[in-house]
Amino acid sequence: MSFSSDTIAAIATPPGEGAIAMVRISGPDAAPIVARIFRSSAKHPVPRQATFGKIHDGDVVLDQVLVTTFRAPASFTGENMAEITCHGGILLAARILETVLRSGARAADAGEFSQRAFFNGKIDLTRAEAIMDIIRARTPPALRAAALQLEGRLGKEIMALRDSVLEVVAHIEAWIDFPEEGIDPATGRHLQEKVNAAIERTERLLSTADEGRILREGIRVAIVGLPNAGKSSLLNRLLGMDRAIVSEIPGTTRDTIEESACLRGILFRLTDTAGLRETNDPVEREGVARSGRAMETADLVLHIFDASATTPPAPLNDREILVANKCDLLPSGSKKHTGAIAVSSLTGEGFDALLDAMTSANGAKQLPAGESLAAINARHKALLESAATSLRAAAELVQTSAPPELAAVELRSSLDALGRIVGATDTEDILGEIFSRFCIGK
Repeated sequence: MSFSSDTIAAIATPPGEGAIAMVRISGPDAAPIVARIFRSSAKHPVPRQATFGKIHDGDVVLDQVLVTTFRAPASFTGENMAEITCHGGILLAARILETVLRSGARAADAGEFSQRAFFNGKIDLTRAEAIMDIIRARTPPALRAAALQLEGRLGKEIMALRDSVLEVVAHIEAWIDFPEEGIDPATGRHLQEKVNAAIERTERLLSTADEGRILREGIRVAIVGLPNAGKSSLLNRLLGMDRAIVSEIPGTTRDTIEESACLRGILFRLTDTAGLRETNDPVEREGVARSGRAMETADLVLHIFDASATTPPAPLNDREILVANKCDLLPSGSKKHTGAIAVSSLTGEGFDALLDAMTSANGAKQLPAGESLAAINARHKALLESAATSLRAAAELVQTSAPPELAAVELRSSLDALGRIVGATDTEDILGEIFSRFCIGK
């Protein structure tokens, strides 16, 4: 997706019925297009103020609307913009968009408005990605982290880190290029300290990768155990609805079932699995194999067993919570299994204790609140790892008193990786990959 300076338009609100819909226009012809189709008692719409009037398609009045115009560079995209707010409805918004397109605009690509904001210096790449994180946020911590990133928190941290590395590079290269000027090459302990400081800052950002993944994707939870232990019933109780089929017949669940639930402000991706047992049924055998794969990739495993069992099952891995289900069927005063959380999927007994364990277990710790939230994504992580590798190589070269030219090459590589995070140095194919994930109209 390449940047162009023509005028684009798209519906910026979700499809379907609603109180309002919005058609967004951006580009040099935004104002002339509005003038062709908008009629109002006001002679000219005042920028940044909503103006009431009617949208015309030739002699036909399509709707009474509010039009808000923006003059470059004081707009989201940094270009001339207009937003037409009409009554909600699929047909009406589509008719207004068609009228706009016939009047000189072209249909926007996915994410093209945000891409233009990036090219025009209104946002960096981290803030562009934060826009989609805000749209997709499903928990309060995820929304808070995305809002901080949209404010530029992560971008500022990356740029400050990049500036500190650039300072070292500039000093070394000045000494290399102008040895006659007597510039101190700053080798030895002082240079080592600066590079080590950059490594520490990079590693601190990398340490938030799991938090960022959990905020965006949720905690992967595999619900496993023997057939008829009540795994599907437990899933339904956690979801608050009957999602999985529950039956007294063992082996009812043949395939994995995945659903998401926001529990205590944390997003959990719950996977109900087939019962773990030896079987000659090829379909059930495949289901058991999928159970194993779900367990391997899970952040957390809920190992379910029947509370009436004489002994609890052997642990499956070090990420599991042992859950004794059907405790409501035990005789009064029965001894509970040590190390297991007793619950009843039927009555809800014990589920507060289970949620306590789920939100405090390894891989599912309560996420930090407030200003400390970090939200690096997989792209940031890969580039930060590349920068850290180059910085470590540079530190080793400095420590061994290698020629400073070699350290400069590694430091330049780290600069490139850091710059790609915010878009200071990037390629068109990567930009296209990022913005193609956006909504049309955003």
